[in-house]
Amino acid sequence: MTAGSSEQIAEQVAKVAAKNGLTIVVKAFGDYIAVDSALASGDIDLNAFQHQPYLNNFNEKNKTDLVPIAKTYLAPIAGYSKKYRKLADVPDGATVSVPNDPTNEGRALVELARLGWIEVKSGIPTSRLTLNDITKNPKGIKIVELEAAQLPRSMDDTDVAVINAGYAISAGLNSQRDGLFSESTETSPYVNVIAARRGTENDPAYKKAVAAYRSPEVKKFINETFKGALVPSW
Repeated sequence: MTAGSSEQIAEQVAKVAAKNGLTIVVKAFGDYIAVDSALASGDIDLNAFQHQPYLNNFNEKNKTDLVPIAKTYLAPIAGYSKKYRKLADVPDGATVSVPNDPTNEGRALVELARLGWIEVKSGIPTSRLTLNDITKNPKGIKIVELEAAQLPRSMDDTDVAVINAGYAISAGLNSQRDGLFSESTETSPYVNVIAARRGTENDPAYKKAVAAYRSPEVKKFINETFKGALVPSW
């Protein structure tokens, strides 16, 4: 998994699993692509950091066959600002940074469209939306695409940064407390998953790992640690 919240949760999962006789070695990576690449090559057995659309996109782009074996939590993408405390204060012509990976850029654009800042073409899956699909920009915002890990730092130079939950939490941000706007936890399809290589998903050890992850102890840890910034799916 990636460093930050995913790693913190995995450490708790490992503690629960150990009580049931399963040893989990947690390995953190610096970026999303490296985690899935390691899983596809067999360097690791499972990962738990991404939502289904991102996994689908990675498989399509890299000709891999990784599959979800369980849902974990929703990590709402949200907009943050150092300059403005209220959404209504963000001026026309504002500079907005968004993730540049395909699925999360689409999530960001959907949120900007929901606010009425832009309009996008209808009928295009969120995971395929790009800046080229913006049809109207009534607020005149300037959108800057950045690597997800750079988004918290971009807050110094932009008016609003639309940041993935993992990187937001690592930067000390909470979507419920600090966000100008946040993805809906009731309607979002972007619940994170545990992924494995196809053909290994029924491994008994993996089922134990899933049970440890989706345990009451881990749910309590997520709720108490992240205070609504991450939402367990069980």
